[in-house]
Amino acid sequence: MSSRILYIEDETALAIGVIDRLKSEEYLVELVQNGLEGYERARQGGFDMIILDVMLPGKNGFDICRDLRRESVNTPILMLTARGEVVDRVVGLKLGADDYLQKPFDVLELLARVEALLRRASGSPAVRDVYHVGNVQVDLKQNEITSDGTRITLSRAEFRLLKYLLEHRGTIVSREQLLENVWGMEGDTLSRTVDVHMASLRKKIEPDARFPQYLLTVKGFGYKLVP
Repeated sequence: MSSRILYIEDETALAIGVIDRLKSEEYLVELVQNGLEGYERARQGGFDMIILDVMLPGKNGFDICRDLRRESVNTPILMLTARGEVVDRVVGLKLGADDYLQKPFDVLELLARVEALLRRASGSPAVRDVYHVGNVQVDLKQNEITSDGTRITLSRAEFRLLKYLLEHRGTIVSREQLLENVWGMEGDTLSRTVDVHMASLRKKIEPDARFPQYLLTVKGFGYKLVP
């Protein structure tokens, strides 16, 4: 059954392009272009997730997110924002958003985040065995990583880290999450374990580890693997 998405966005040109791509992936999308109307529609339920712009006429995205969570509407929310300040992203997440994406964005990244949020909400694990990160192919079933046919050797910790990031591709994961899920350690914001292994993994995966293209640091939050 196709997932139903409520898309609250007042930029018509952007909305059309996003909706076309979502529909091509067989999602069912309903567009609302006013904040108050979007809020009321979200309250009615029946959606698997909400894509929510921040700057909206009638009622802004922050207020919509806050009020939905206060009313125990737990539908996953992906917040879109044209604001680049960390504080704005923190506010959205603290109000109950599950993820955020800064405009302008690549539609492929949006699709990856939608897929990740829906998968997380359903409790379904990732089912793919083979992933690609640039020219690097990762075969999780065979525990094999190659770049243009040449095998790349990872430590067991590096492989577990990469596997976790691949399974949460497009989603921001904190250092605490990685420590708990990759190393089985209690989250500790002072630990450098994640940073050290991430730096090593970048040297093996990225074309240029000094300027990462795929294994990105999200300041104030953690890391994410982008498509």
